[in-house]
Formats: sequence, C-alpha cells, structure tokens
Amino acid sequence: MNDEYIKLDFKIPVESPDYLACSDFIIKQIELIINDSILLGKNKIIINTNLKLGLPMENINKIAGPFVEAWAFEVFNDILEDENNKYQLINVEAGERLNMADIILQFKRKRKKQSSITGYIDVKATSNDIEGSGKSPNITSFARIRTEYINDPDYLFVILSIKHKVYSKRDNSSKMVFGIMEIVDFNAYDLKFLGKNDISYNPALGSGQLQVRNIHYVTKEIRTTWEFCQLLDEKCIASRKGYSEWLRYAKHNHWIKDKG
Repeated sequence: MNDEYIKLDFKIPVESPDYLACSDFIIKQIELIINDSILLGKNKIIINTNLKLGLPMENINKIAGPFVEAWAFEVFNDILEDENNKYQLINVEAGERLNMADIILQFKRKRKKQSSITGYIDVKATSNDIEGSGKSPNITSFARIRTEYINDPDYLFVILSIKHKVYSKRDNSSKMVFGIMEIVDFNAYDLKFLGKNDISYNPALGSGQLQVRNIHYVTKEIRTTWEFCQLLDEKCIASRKGYSEWLRYAKHNHWIKDKG
C-alpha cells in the first residue's frame, strides 16, 4: 500500500463481536425463504403480451431485472404477512430510488444491545438462457459503500443473485402469448466477505463502481469491516484513479480524522 496512505490517521470502524453470526443468520434465512418459494412452485412470473412472436428472448435480460426484483420483494412481503412466519422476518421495505439496496429486511434476533438485525439486499438477475448474462454486475458506488461502513460498522450488504429462465405459451382462443419467467437458482453473499479476487473496481462513473468478477462462482473470506475498507482503498488506488484521487474522496467523505 502507498506509504502516504499508511501514515494517515483514519477513522477505523469496529463492528460488533457478533457480526459474523448475524451475517450467517441473515444469509441462511434469505436462502431458506427463496428456496422454499421455489420448492412450493411460487417461482413463476407471468408476463402477458399480444406480440405474435412472444417476448423478445434475445433481449430478455434487459427487462428481467425489475421483474425479478419485484418478485423477490413479494416473496419476502408474503412471508411477513403470514401469521405462521417461521423465518423470524419482522419488517420488509423497498429501497428508495437511488438507494444502494433494493430491499431492506429486518429479522428478529436476540443480541447484546438490541433484538433485531437488518440486511440491505441488492437483487441481481441473471439469465439461464443467455451465456454470460449478468456475470459481472455493477454492485454499488465505491465512495458510497466505503462511507456507509464508516457510518455503520455493522452495515450488512447482501448480494442476492437470482437466476431465471424464460419460455412462452400461446392461448389459442385469445391469441395472447404468456411469457413465463421462472426462478431456477440463486445465491446470497455478504459483500464484506467476498474473496479479494472476486471483487473488481471499475473506475468509470463517479468514484468508481464495485463489480463481482463472476457472480456465479465466488469464494468467502472472513474479514473485519476495517480490513474490507482497506481492501476497497487498495483497489481504488491501484486503478487509474490513483492515490491523489482516492485522497480527495477520503477528505470529502470524512474517512480521515480532522486535524486540530
């Protein structure tokens, strides 16, 4: 790492001792909910169209994201409304426009200082029919996520990767084509624990975008919030942005302690 970087007086985030247990719990609950929905056959999105050739399959990945995100929100919301909710889910919110998260989930869990944990979910749709679809998605802005971890060392950002396939059926009487988008697979990851080589930094757009190199194949590396911040800094500084541009972000977003 840059020698000047090492000499800086950073604001160092320290997460709660039970962060890892909370992360594992949220990932497990999300996986249980999505998996149970698939097993119960609640994994189909019906799209009606009067187009004679049905849905434009070669471009289906361009419209799939909002449908899959809406499906995921409904799945979680249905659980919340179920009186026999066994997943300890106690609140579901849709992320506001420009929010880093698409869905915000809150689960009941006994902790030392509180009785719940919150997960911020970024839904990513990938096509099972189109090779390479959604393989390396943009996740979020470097500066925004780096700042969020300073403001909240326990910030729990989950990438929910949902794989779908699409096929069509025609109603001979109405001549309508029913497009069926079926959820066939999924994975959930805590961004903070993605392997170093799985995270890439794209310097384009603002302060740069974090990307997952291949969302279908990732490794898990346990690290602290501060170690993750340093990893993000390293990737930014190693890019064409360089140290000087990183330092500008650090000062603007108050990652460094004020002198005096």
